[in-house]
Amino acid sequence: MRALTTFAAILVENERLAEETLNRRILRDHSNPLDVSELVFVSSYRVNKSAFNMLLDVVVLHLKETSIPAQLQLAATLRFLAEGGFQKAVGKDSYIAMGRSTVAKVITRVLKILEKYICSRWINLSMTEDEKTKSKQHFHQNFGIPGVIGCVDGTHIKITKPHKDSSLFYNRKDYFSINAMIICDYNMVIRALDARRPGSSHDALIWSVSRAHDYFKRNYDNGERGLWLLGDAGYALQPFLLTPFRDPNVGTPQHIFNLKHSSARNVVERTTGVLKSRFRCLCRSLQYQPEKVVQITNVCCALHNICRHYKVQELVEAGPMDEDNEPVVEGIINEATLDGEAIMIREDIATRLFSNS
Repeated sequence: MRALTTFAAILVENERLAEETLNRRILRDHSNPLDVSELVFVSSYRVNKSAFNMLLDVVVLHLKETSIPAQLQLAATLRFLAEGGFQKAVGKDSYIAMGRSTVAKVITRVLKILEKYICSRWINLSMTEDEKTKSKQHFHQNFGIPGVIGCVDGTHIKITKPHKDSSLFYNRKDYFSINAMIICDYNMVIRALDARRPGSSHDALIWSVSRAHDYFKRNYDNGERGLWLLGDAGYALQPFLLTPFRDPNVGTPQHIFNLKHSSARNVVERTTGVLKSRFRCLCRSLQYQPEKVVQITNVCCALHNICRHYKVQELVEAGPMDEDNEPVVEGIINEATLDGEAIMIREDIATRLFSNS
């Protein structure tokens, strides 16, 4: 008798699941995320409709045909990035209507396409002469520092404890993370990204082994002088990376320089704030292994640049929201051993700032 009761319960549950799946499919087949207003659309998917259609054109070219329309697969992925690691909640969205396991598969394949085909297009370290000129003018006119074309900083993306080498991902804030290096320009466009390093890695180490470092060094060695990135005290002073003085006395040229430097470098912290405010998955503890978190971070940064290009407005004004902005100074090269040319240039800039203050 108990066996029959159990069997009947199983049949009832199977019928319920089948009906739920059918209802979900009917709802999904008759839904269109683009039917809502622009404001609601941006709130849900973080991109506007023009940017969505551009992304859809990319996805359609490379997505294998399934019963789920490409626009719903893209919408589900963007919804996940906007809200965080809740695949079940994404699937319950009335315009998406998918089971949790389906959402997981959709996100996996769409993220792969987006990373492969939009990241290299929308995250580009090289700048045109016009872009360099505008950047230098911005930083010089607003902060008095010449030759600046961007700023660099690291930001931590929380993750759950990895299965492999977990100690490497445990950072100084006592949680597991990846440490993503971001370089942005004056307009908060992300120019370079390295999200492959574990949370225990110092910002300076990540910079020193990055392709961006090699790019700037190669350009400098080839005669491109007088162009700077701004970095905090966690980085070593280099001919193409301008950092603050260590512990200057108040009122000295070095102190004035540090104040101007800090104000100018604030743009990279604001960029990180906007990025994480727009794509809330980067604020949560992502329930994935590091390789997928790197992929998610890469795609979010490319989407951030797309939002800048398509002038997608922020729904909430976002400032620096990162708790990891203070520099890590241990283990950095002593300034006495740093590049002599960079030291003299920094001193000259500090003297001129002081005389103009």
